[in-house]
Amino acid sequence: MTRSRAHSALLHGFLILVAVGTLAPLLYTVLTSFKLQRDIYTGVFWFEPTMLNYDELFFSRRSTFFQLTQNSVVVGLGSMLLVLVAGTLGAYSMARFRWRKIYTALVLGWLVFVHMLPPVTLVGPFYLTSRALGIYDTPWAIIFAHTVLNLPLAFWMLHSYFTDIPKELEEAAAIDGASNIQSFWHIMLPLTKPGLAATAVLVFVFSWKDFLFALSLGSTANSYTIPVGIAGFVQEYNIRYGEMAAAAFFATLPALILVVLAQRQIVKGLTLGALKG
Repeated sequence: MTRSRAHSALLHGFLILVAVGTLAPLLYTVLTSFKLQRDIYTGVFWFEPTMLNYDELFFSRRSTFFQLTQNSVVVGLGSMLLVLVAGTLGAYSMARFRWRKIYTALVLGWLVFVHMLPPVTLVGPFYLTSRALGIYDTPWAIIFAHTVLNLPLAFWMLHSYFTDIPKELEEAAAIDGASNIQSFWHIMLPLTKPGLAATAVLVFVFSWKDFLFALSLGSTANSYTIPVGIAGFVQEYNIRYGEMAAAAFFATLPALILVVLAQRQIVKGLTLGALKG
């Protein structure tokens, strides 16, 4: 019994250390966002909190943070919707319709290959494509890039969900007179809600935090997102640490809220099939 308690205490102590190590940078960022510039430079632990950094971030004449936030929301939601529509239809088609095995293997293999490519290798093609389509320096260019990057993950997750749903449910619906579209809409989609929720949250978070393509496919605040705006606080002769910390903390809130609200669905979606023998 004593050995079991000691093992449990060590395990909990280790988990607490991991949690502290994970949350420490976020806590430091939050504290820095409420410090004056002089307190940041001196590194004092006790300080008088101030909202000056947030006031400068949101209400200063030189600030474009509202525009950056709007772009991040548009890019995140736009890529999420496109990925869900394309991924759902494609995964359902591959899981239910009679495709030749060679076609299925080619499609799945190609998606894995695209997902394994380093994203930086695709910056050039996406840049040239956005220029040719006339969407450079607009949110559409970033949405297009994020859709291509996140589609393989969404396809694989949703494909596993559709494959694990018994075909007898659709056959029973067909006997009752339901068409393929009705069966897909009223039976398959409700049963795949955990997978859809997990996919939506992951795609949105990946799009929300992207820096590389948001910087490469735009040149002004018309298309820049929050990560690019945070990097802009590093200037030639000055680094605006307080505003940078305030923007970084604000940028974590939407993803944190989404993960908390959809935590059960995400866990259920990511662990699908993990217990199958």
